[in-house]
Amino acid sequence: MPNILIIGATRGLGASLANAYAAQPNTTVFGTTRSPAGPKGLNEKIVWVPNIDVSDSGVGARLLNQLGGLGVAGGMVEGDNEVRGFDVVVISAGYFVTEDFVEGPKWEEEVKMYTTSAISPPFIVHSLSRAKYISKGSKVLLISSESGSITLRHPKEGGGNYGHHASKSALNMVGKLLSMDVKDKGIIISILHPGFMRTEMTAGVGFDKYWDDGGAVTPDEAAKTLIDWTEKLDMSKSGQYWAPRGARDIGTADVTIGTNLPTPLQLPW
Repeated sequence: MPNILIIGATRGLGASLANAYAAQPNTTVFGTTRSPAGPKGLNEKIVWVPNIDVSDSGVGARLLNQLGGLGVAGGMVEGDNEVRGFDVVVISAGYFVTEDFVEGPKWEEEVKMYTTSAISPPFIVHSLSRAKYISKGSKVLLISSESGSITLRHPKEGGGNYGHHASKSALNMVGKLLSMDVKDKGIIISILHPGFMRTEMTAGVGFDKYWDDGGAVTPDEAAKTLIDWTEKLDMSKSGQYWAPRGARDIGTADVTIGTNLPTPLQLPW
């Protein structure tokens, strides 16, 4: 019976992944929420892990405590020669505030973007590994963005959004380093650009005006692609940076890395 943990499961891609996995037979899905209870309207099979705020310094310890409070023990599923907990962990929590050079960067918002995107993941992965919630065969998906690629930055889309871009670049580095730390444990780390999505987050920063021309997809569409990707994922791609949907929604791909690119596409750092 597969066991899935989604960090940041209440909306957007995280909610779509939780719903899709929960609809699969014999699958148990745990989803974190910052609130004391899970939201209404999602699959009733989702087991909610409450009061998890990835911007809090104690997120790793709190996650373990909350899982324990739900009666979930580390190494809860026995394999042939291995004891493991979650088959798949997706760290999908995000925060995005726009910035430009005219109005200037925003200190507190940048700190929150870095904390959410790049600082919390190693604390979460380390805690889960120490408690044996992830071990040999577990797959950890770090939801990044093509915006974290330095190579893909180009005058075509300009500067600005310093915290958003740089926090995703930092997440990419974290993912690469974690992949080396957990390789001997048999844990796979996948760093992913899930696609430009039609979400409350992108609409909230005014990016909905780019949805049609930018090839934005719904979170449900992106979730289906990621689930298919994860099923085929193995150690050979651990620590790499991929766009499972290819370059179709990467506006600078043609002028930075060329045309007629494959799908899935390994992205440049």
